[in-house]
Amino acid sequence: MREKSYTADLCVVGGGLAGVCGAITAARRGLKVVLIQDRPVLGGNASSEVRLWALGATSHMGNNNRWAREGGVIDEILVENLYRNREGNPVIFDTVLLDKVTAEPNITLLLNTAVSSLEMHDPESIRSVRGFCSQNATWVEVAAPLFCDASGDGIVGDLAGAIHRMGAEKREEFGEKFAPSVEYGSLMGHSLFFYSKDTGKPVKFIRPSYALKDITKIPRYRNFKKDEHGCQLWWIEYGGRLDTVHDSEEIKWELWRIVYGVWDYIKNSGSFPGAETMTLEWVGMIPGKRESRRFEGDTMLIQQDIVEQRGHYDAVSYGGWAIDLHPADGIYSNKPGCDQWHAKGIYPIPYRCMYSRNIRNLFLAGRLISVSHVACGSSRVMVTCAHNAQAVGLAAVMCSAKQVLPRALSEPQSVQDLQQELLKDGQYIPGIALQDPDDLAHQGRLETSSSLRLAELPTDGPMLQLTDSYAMLLPVGPGPMPTITLELAAQEATQLRCELRTSAKNGNFTPDVTSGEQVLDLEPTSRIARSSVEAEATQGTPQYQLYTEPNGSMHIDHDPGSQRTPTRSVALDFDVTLPEACYVFVCLMKNPSVFVRCSKTRLTGVLALAAQANERVAHEPVQKPERDIGVDTFEFWIPKRWPEGHDLAMRIDPPIDAFSPENVRNGVNRPVTSPNAWVAEIRDPDPSLTLTWDRPKTIRKIVLSFDTDADHPLESVLMGHPQAVIPTCVRRYRILDALGKTVYETRHNHQTRNLIHLDPPVTTDVLRVELVAPDQHIPAALFEIRCYE
Repeated sequence: MREKSYTADLCVVGGGLAGVCGAITAARRGLKVVLIQDRPVLGGNASSEVRLWALGATSHMGNNNRWAREGGVIDEILVENLYRNREGNPVIFDTVLLDKVTAEPNITLLLNTAVSSLEMHDPESIRSVRGFCSQNATWVEVAAPLFCDASGDGIVGDLAGAIHRMGAEKREEFGEKFAPSVEYGSLMGHSLFFYSKDTGKPVKFIRPSYALKDITKIPRYRNFKKDEHGCQLWWIEYGGRLDTVHDSEEIKWELWRIVYGVWDYIKNSGSFPGAETMTLEWVGMIPGKRESRRFEGDTMLIQQDIVEQRGHYDAVSYGGWAIDLHPADGIYSNKPGCDQWHAKGIYPIPYRCMYSRNIRNLFLAGRLISVSHVACGSSRVMVTCAHNAQAVGLAAVMCSAKQVLPRALSEPQSVQDLQQELLKDGQYIPGIALQDPDDLAHQGRLETSSSLRLAELPTDGPMLQLTDSYAMLLPVGPGPMPTITLELAAQEATQLRCELRTSAKNGNFTPDVTSGEQVLDLEPTSRIARSSVEAEATQGTPQYQLYTEPNGSMHIDHDPGSQRTPTRSVALDFDVTLPEACYVFVCLMKNPSVFVRCSKTRLTGVLALAAQANERVAHEPVQKPERDIGVDTFEFWIPKRWPEGHDLAMRIDPPIDAFSPENVRNGVNRPVTSPNAWVAEIRDPDPSLTLTWDRPKTIRKIVLSFDTDADHPLESVLMGHPQAVIPTCVRRYRILDALGKTVYETRHNHQTRNLIHLDPPVTTDVLRVELVAPDQHIPAALFEIRCYE
């Protein structure tokens, strides 16, 4: 066998999303990184080998975590994947990841290389790791002062003797009321997926000998549908009663038996009309793992940290997926495939979870960080893991610069330095704003061509029937709540209950406090449109509309022409004074007899919500545990995906003045308690923002942050998306100096964060950023501008 040796500043073992994002973060800050991956592609469970969609705090937009998509490198990757691969092809997602890694000259990527041994410098620190690549018959050795175990199963930590756990803790250890019983099981199993397609002609399937023959051994076999495939069948799960490390091949074989047995049932049972023309397109060769070893750091995240959203002085990341536990018997269990419970908002994750407490130079990333089994039910999801790993990557940079080991950065001052550096790279950390004394934007005067004062959302959209409760999420206060005037229509004489709600914890988006209520008496409107809402919104006037007259009779109008459903203006005055700036929910409670006019306008930091359940992550619109398991009861208020989800048309008096240009330098680059964005007036023909200094500055770097809708999870595979570029993102802009010379211009932006290096640097006392609004109904918006010498 050949032998090859490498030296690096940081060795990352594991090329899933965590390892990828940690390696890129460190490499971009100058560290020499060796990234070792035991598979032929990057991405881990998100790769084409497993094909699980990458998700995090946004949770399919099915929880109350508004604008919660993770920032930094993982945001860059997901937004890029949307641009190149909005269809959700897992093979294309592989190329996006490989592109990002190979573009970094400081990363040496070793694919198909499995770490199998290591050498210790002393009992508490690793000197080198050793692995084998079967593709080129080569043993490799990588020596480094710092290591990151992002391998999933924790091969490096295990070989080094890092203290770890496997299986659920007893309820008494941490007081976790959701800790599972022995009957439920203490480990989550693996899943293995398949893809199918309709060929349009008959295709036979002969069951392999090892396939499951008796489909009734699967208690939920009636839940299979011929058109569901891929990670829609996440509940094809097995292995929780076995060793999820050493028994993985046995688990994989059982999953193969199940998959081919399920396909035999779909194809040959006669229970699925249309299945005769369908074929298997792909079956996973390796299963996706949920849980195995979890390593101990200087602290351990537990259930109460998630549910209570506990703060940590050393928060460097956050999570927001539900606490999502699965029965150990998996698909063979009589219980539901998962038992998941959401918190009311996102929760911080401390840095002390991200390094080993007894191996001094070992960072932890991915699902194996220092969390309890219950907390792992939330923190294990891939985008959360990637966001955590970005903190690890930057921590490694700081350790290298200071010549210290990971624990040293847990000191309060060092943690603050780490937090600030992360924020500079686009990371979001709840409750912490960027304070950068080197940012020249703070020294200049800000002027804009206009700033939105939200007085109206025009009445140019479709009619929405209140078959569910709906709300407008508006940034207001402090001070008296503005009067909101809506355009309503009623089928019959009825009452509509309207509520003003806020969140008990400012920065959450769970409307659990009712601050005001108003009941409207509505008389029937003469003509109520009942046809396609979206036709009116997206295709102009529909070809016909069905109307209900006050006497209950219906008729079809085949030529509505300029007709619009007549509405009446109704004012909501809640007589409430808000003590601080916050988001309020102006709620119209469910009444199918009532219709409300919507608007085509879409604004950064303003959102329409419905009191509904997203079946992917919740069974009911109200989370209500039947027993005391340490989670809260509350309602889900969630947005609809583009192109649906129109804002409600309204007039606002006095106007909402929350879109100031000062937002671009307040250190927060997403809506939290306010929009935190400068938004131009929608009628502004040439939106611009200008920075002026008292004396010329030599500028080498500019950072701009745009609105790529952090509410959207951007699922990486299987789920297609209607647009390749988020509609609220500014695509075209240019930057000019004091002489009006263009120093930078782009016509094809699609990314959240634009890092602009000016070579040569520009010396000027004025910088003007000229933006082009994304759409006639969407004004230009900017979250952040930073300038550096």
